[in-house]
This record gives sequence, C-alpha cells and structure tokens, in this order.
Amino acid sequence: MLRNYLKIAYRNLLRNKLYSGINIVGLAVGLSACIVIMLFVNYENGYDRIHTKNLYRLDEVQKFEGMVAPQKVALSMYPMGPTLQEEYPEVKNFVRIDDQSDVILNHNDKKVELPTVLSTDANFLKMFDFELIEGDRALVLAKPNSVVLTQKSATKIFGSNEPIGQTLMSYGRDTLAFKVTGVLENLPANSHLQFDALFSMSTFVGPQAMNNWGGNWLVTYLELEKGADIAAMEKKFPDYLKGHMSEEGAKQYELFLQPLTEVHGNSTDITHDYMNFQKFDRTYTYIFSIIALIVLVIACVNFMNLSTARSTGRAKEVGIRKAVGAQRFQLAGQFIGESILLAFSALILAVVLVLVTLPYINRMSDRSLDFAIFTDPKLLLTVLGGTILIGILSGLYPAAYLSSFEAAKVLKGSIRTGKSTFRNALVVAQFSCAVFLIIGTGFALKQLHFMRDKDPGFQTDQVVLIPLNAKSWPKYQSLKKELLANSQVEAVSGSGQRLGNNLHQWGMQFQGDGPVRQVGTSNVVVDPDYLSLYKIELVAGRNFRDDASDNGRTFIINESLAKELLKDEAEPDIASLVGKRFGGDFADSLGTIVGIAKDFNFNSLHHKIETLSMYNQQDWGYDEMSVRIKGKNSRQAVAAIEKIWRDQVPEQTFSYSFLDEHFTKLYRADSQVSEIVGILAGLAVFISALGLFGLASYSAERRVKEIGVRKVLGASVVGIVGLLSKDFLKLVFAAIFIAVPVAWLAVNSWLQDFAYHIDIDIWLFLAAGLLAVCIAQLTVTFQSMKAALVNPVKSLRSE
Repeated sequence: MLRNYLKIAYRNLLRNKLYSGINIVGLAVGLSACIVIMLFVNYENGYDRIHTKNLYRLDEVQKFEGMVAPQKVALSMYPMGPTLQEEYPEVKNFVRIDDQSDVILNHNDKKVELPTVLSTDANFLKMFDFELIEGDRALVLAKPNSVVLTQKSATKIFGSNEPIGQTLMSYGRDTLAFKVTGVLENLPANSHLQFDALFSMSTFVGPQAMNNWGGNWLVTYLELEKGADIAAMEKKFPDYLKGHMSEEGAKQYELFLQPLTEVHGNSTDITHDYMNFQKFDRTYTYIFSIIALIVLVIACVNFMNLSTARSTGRAKEVGIRKAVGAQRFQLAGQFIGESILLAFSALILAVVLVLVTLPYINRMSDRSLDFAIFTDPKLLLTVLGGTILIGILSGLYPAAYLSSFEAAKVLKGSIRTGKSTFRNALVVAQFSCAVFLIIGTGFALKQLHFMRDKDPGFQTDQVVLIPLNAKSWPKYQSLKKELLANSQVEAVSGSGQRLGNNLHQWGMQFQGDGPVRQVGTSNVVVDPDYLSLYKIELVAGRNFRDDASDNGRTFIINESLAKELLKDEAEPDIASLVGKRFGGDFADSLGTIVGIAKDFNFNSLHHKIETLSMYNQQDWGYDEMSVRIKGKNSRQAVAAIEKIWRDQVPEQTFSYSFLDEHFTKLYRADSQVSEIVGILAGLAVFISALGLFGLASYSAERRVKEIGVRKVLGASVVGIVGLLSKDFLKLVFAAIFIAVPVAWLAVNSWLQDFAYHIDIDIWLFLAAGLLAVCIAQLTVTFQSMKAALVNPVKSLRSE
C-alpha cells in the first residue's frame, strides 16, 4: 500500500512539473530562511551559556543632580564586590573587571600589541568556566604581575615555545613585568566577554581602593546562591548604599542585578557598556523569527492554494478510489503523505541553499553561524521534525478537501470545484504579509540612511584616531608640533574620550548669582584645538587658549547644559553664563565658563543630546589623539603620520582608526537588522509572486476554451490580459488595504526607539503598494499573455 502511494505521488509530481516546481522552490526558500534565522537565534541565545554558575552583573542607575534623565550604566565601585559578599548571604563570590584597552607586550625585543586586555580579581576563573589549558584555575591570577594568555595570544607572542613561566614587559601606564601563569583556550565567539589576556588586578590596585566609594570605573559580577530572591536583594540595596556612603551620595545611585545570560541581548538601554561584545537587541531575534515563520507560512499557503485549485484534476481519482472501498482517512493519509514527500524534496534544496548562502550571512552579520546538520543530532532532528510538521500542516487542508468528494457526484461529473473564497483569502494574507515587510524594510533603510547622513554638529570625515597611553601622551606636544609641520595634516588635538562613546558623567559645581549648585553632566578633557579640529560651533564666548592661564581653569559647556543651569530663569540668556564660576571637586577652586558650544550629537542618534562640559586640562594627559588630514590620499597621509610616530615614540606600536568608521560601527546593529529584514521581505515577495504565478497559470489553463471563443469573436490580447488579471489585482489591493494600517502602527512603535528619527511619509506606503501591484501585474501578465497568444483553433480543438 505504502509503495503504491509513493508511486502515485511520484507520478503526480512528474505529471505536474510546473506546479510541483513552484511548491518545491517556494517551500525550499521558506525552509532555508527559517533554518538560517533559527541558527542566528540559537547563536544569539547561546551567549554566555557555557558558564554553569548562577552569575549576575551588578549595574547602576546614576541620578546625579542636574542630569536630564537617570542613566543606567554597566559600572560599579571597587568596594562593592567584597562588601556585598560580606553583608549578603546570597552572594557566594564576586569578581571585578577593568578594561586595559590596547596593551603592548615585549618578549625578547619582540613587540606584540593585544587589542583587549582585562585586569581582574584572582577568582575570575572560579566563577567563569572558560577552558584553562595550562595553569591552576585558583592560582593563575592570585599574585600581582601575573598574566593569563589566550591560545591565540600565546602563539602570537611565543610561537611554538612554552609560554608558562616566561616574562613579558608591558608598556602601559607604567613599565611592568608580568609572568605568564596560564593559557586559556580561545574564547567562544558568542561570549560577551572577549579578551586577549588577563592581568591580575592586584598589580594595579592596592587595599586603599576599598575606600573609593563613588568611583565608578569597573564591572562587578556576583555569583549568587541558587534560588536567590533577586527582587528582595534589590530592595535592600538603598540601605546598603546608605551604610557606606553619605545620605546625599547614596541618593545618586540605584543598584540592580542583571542575569549573565541577559547581558548580551538585553542591555540596549545600558550605557558605558564597553565590555559587551556585539551587543544586540534580543527583541530583533524575536522579530526575525516571526518574519521567517511568515515567509514559511506563505510558502505553505502556496501549496494549499495550488493543491485545492487543481482539485478537478484529481476528483475522478478520488471518486474511483472511494468506489472500490477506500476510506476517507486513507485518502487523506495519501494526500498528506504526498505533501510530506514534497516537503522533503524542498528540504534537500533548502539545505543546499543554506550551505551556499551561509558564508554571506556570516559576513553580513559578523557572526560565526555553523550549519552542522550532519554532525549535530539535535539540529538534524529539529530540521527533520520541522519538515514533517510542515508537510502535514501544508497538506492538511488539501487532504481534507480532496477526500471529501462524493464518489457518485464525481463519477457523474456533477461535482463543483470552482469555489475559491478560501484560496482568495490565502492570497490576500500572502500579499498582506509581503506588503507589510516591504513597508518595514523601506522605513528601516530610510532611518538608517538618516542616521548616517544627519549632521551630528561636528565633522567626522578625514579624522585619524590614534590611542595614547602613559608612555606616549607625555610626547603629545612634540608629536603635535611635528604633525602640524607636515603638509598633509590640517589639525591635531587630544582628548580623554572618543566622540560616539558614552562620555563619563560626574558631579560638577556651578556658581551663578547665588550659592554654589551641584550639577551632573557628561565631561571630556580636551586640548585647546579640539573645537576647531572638529568644527564645533560656538554660540557665545570664546574658544580655549593655549596658555598657562587657561590650563585647568576654563570650561566650554554645550547649549543643553546652559539651559539646565538657567532652568529657573524666566527669560534665560545662555550668553550670560560666560564668565560664571564652574568646576569640579578635583580643583582647589572653581574655574570659569569661557564659551557655550552649539549642541552636537556626541553620542549615537539612539540617545538625545545630553549636557556636556569640555575642559582644557593638559596636565592630565589624553587617551587619544585626533589628526585631521588634508586631501583624499588617506593612505599616504597615514604613512606620513606613522613615520612621525615611529620617530617620536619608537617603543610603542603605531595603531590608528578613522572616526567615520567608528560611527559606522555604532549603527552596525541597525544596518544588520535592515539587511536581514530586507532579505526576508524579498523572499516573502518572491514566494508570493511564485504562488500567484502558479494560480494565474492554472486560471489560464482552466479558461483556455473561453479565451479561444473570445478571440474568435474579436477580443484583443490586451482585453484578454485584463480579463485574466483583474481578479488577482483585486486581491492585491485588498492586501494593501489590510497591510498599510498594521505597518503604520508597527513602524511608528519601532521609531520610538530612536531619539532622532524620520517622519512617517505617506509616499513610502504608496511606493510599497505600487511595487506590490507591479509585481503581481507582471507575474499575472506573463501567464495571461502566454494564454492570449495561443492560436484559438488549437484551444477549441483541445479536449
């Protein structure tokens, strides 16, 4: 019996090559889209799953007086880890981590730069389950001046030689010698913590740091007892802060705990989150999953539509089988079996599509997705089980419909199979989804271009960024002088932080006409030429001067901070702030506001412009040097800068990046979302058009005699095309009518995630609708023209 069913199914596929091909291709595209998105979602959800302990990150909400809004930060204070372990029985362990950034290590005169080096407590490897190849987990970071390398870093420095026990010299804040005490296996790509080496934190921080309450410069992770009541712990945090800080200081902070598995995908509202590799909004993984399922459903709808549309061709087969005793459940089983066979045929093509496209998907997404279907039993079972389920669901309605025919009526030829209300509803649903995705893609791309093209208030092009450290920044002035003497350099400046990053915030003091006020604001140390290099406009006052009287005593604030300082004034005049006293606790006395800068977006456009003060404090040194180059030959200019660097700072490797590339990376996640949604939208449109092509083909085939008669009576080709097209176009217009309001609500909600966003233009909705109509018209016209051009004599003779 089974063999007979398979033989019939196979013959049916061959007999109807066009419709079988449409179903297989449509299902294959839908399956491949679902498989790729499943791989992406599993990859994202797999972040930090290798760690087995109950780990949480300790985060803060900073509420400094004068801040526009409270700010969540991935920072904490040095004393918090040990005091929380001491005072909370739920806390089993803690670890603190600080980012050392670019570090140059020297071994036997071989200099190697490691981009990401972390300093951490001795119990780092007691909490995190990174695989240690060499060394003792409990001891590798126990002593000062210890370093643990990853496999990649060890090979980079020592080659095939044994690294354990070797000494490395570090040229960072100070010249330090480190002993290699351990080697870690290379980190998994889906770990939010990524590093090339670990330094023991005791090398840099002494016991006196336990008194540093209020200094937020590191990240703290806690290991909690299983089943710990997180909400109850967080309720006790205000009293904990009051116990260690002044009452006024404690009011400026809230603490909250974030599960380790939520750090990567649920931290988009947390700033100063520097140790979070490829931070991504997990909400988008759900959106991708829903869209991929929509694409697959559209493919399944094609199968149901074409199967029921062609029911006339199999009606007699059903009638004969019923006449010789076949039961309805047997017929239904046969048709579902055929559907499953077709689904497995589609799966073979889908696997090929995934294998071919996965390298492109990995490049686009910056991920390392692996389709290990032949080596991963869980993945294999999931794909096979999903394919069987799709086959059953796709064939369920056609099987129920076809097996319901009455034998007597079928054999008499009196059965009617022309009702198409359900098929029409499915076509409307298909194109509604396609139009919705076209609209969503259009707005996503427009918002992305808006963020890229919007003037942030300063110039990002032609700016080379060079990191500085304790060895190089003392030579900053001589570097600047040599660089400015080069014909390819336009300007040079230094700063404590980079534009586009979350600038550090702390409390400042302001004295207007009354007593001294406390105000919280973002701050950045700059040199006197900073504003001129970045073309930042002043709306009042003057720029910094490069002389001793300005150094450490003058401030330029932005318009937002000026408005905050004058918020109690009935008629605020920001120019009146020039000359007012302003400064921080780090100085013996307050300095002076000398200028008001026009507001500029020093952060990404996801965030509103915050208050900002810039101050000229050359004695503190800079973390980065900005060099604006002339002309378009950037390669030649960088080579000239490197030569000057090597002459001035021979002991440090030259490294650089471009500021505009940095801002491109800021919007990389948004770009990835736009690309993925765009691809899925394209697939939805393709499959919908494929289904419409099949239905149009069937419609033309069913009406072949009618077309022949009409042509004999003088109907034109254009008239026949219009006749065959109008019913399908009605369905597409109905789909547009449904999709537009739903898309408007979704787009409006999505745009609220951006502090600065585009307007919802009606033309994009019109363009999406027009595109859907054009695709449908072209699809139907092809088949209609083919039918209309057939010789009517041939059509009328056919049986």
